Amino acid sequence: MIIDVFLPLSLIFIMFTLGIGLTYKDFTNLFHNPKAFFIGVVNQMVILPIVAFVIILSIGITKELAVGIMILASCPGGVTSNIITKLAKGDTALSISYTAVISLLTIITLPIVTILSMKYFMGIEAPSLNLLSLGLTMFFITAIPVGLGVLVRQKNKQFADSFEKIGIKISTVLFIIIIIGALASEWQTFVNNLSQLGPAIMLLIFSMLLIGYKSSNWFKMNSKQSLTVAIESAIQNGTVGITIGNLIINPETGLSILSIPSGVYGILMYFICLPFIFWYVKRINA
Repeated sequence: MIIDVFLPLSLIFIMFTLGIGLTYKDFTNLFHNPKAFFIGVVNQMVILPIVAFVIILSIGITKELAVGIMILASCPGGVTSNIITKLAKGDTALSISYTAVISLLTIITLPIVTILSMKYFMGIEAPSLNLLSLGLTMFFITAIPVGLGVLVRQKNKQFADSFEKIGIKISTVLFIIIIIGALASEWQTFVNNLSQLGPAIMLLIFSMLLIGYKSSNWFKMNSKQSLTVAIESAIQNGTVGITIGNLIINPETGLSILSIPSGVYGILMYFICLPFIFWYVKRINA
């Protein structure tokens, strides 16, 4: 019961914090730059799930964990990608616009990818899932909090600026708590599958960094934009993945096995992949 309440409320708070850092302009900026919009959306919403699918088949991950990776690969970016882009001296405005638009688009795409993945990897063992229901749930726990955050900024910018700094810190703590909960509740599953999940998730992140950067270069985007696309392509909102996994398979205690890949991602992202990202950024800017 605590998990059922804490997890969605945490995600709602995190998405509200994301929204309070946005303006209406962030949702329209990309449409004035169709090339940046096309490259970023294709990388994050088409190529990323395809690469994840290929990695899953190559490594031999099956059933629930495979579905969990596909859920992770279908999640939008988040505040983390915006912060990393800023620290890496990328195009922060472009990063924020990607986050704003793709967070809304995934309300449609994530449920579709999830249902198709469950049918493919789990077959008759897949739990029944209503596409409309999952889409509406995504809307209420992601789009509405983001929209409220944008509205608050529009009405009271001074409050939004002060709340955003505190909100990001609280969101980070909530994310850490969620990851610890996800791994603790399925610790044996985590230990048994770490040898597969670890390499799969790291390979996914590293592959998308390279694909995102190179594809932007091919379309002659400047270095800051290319770096931003690379980061946005590789960094996902792990909290969304954990929450969706638990909504689909809700155990009596703890968190769902579908949430484990997103939990593992959270750990690897900060302790292994983040240092690599900054090394990579330094290398390409050298």
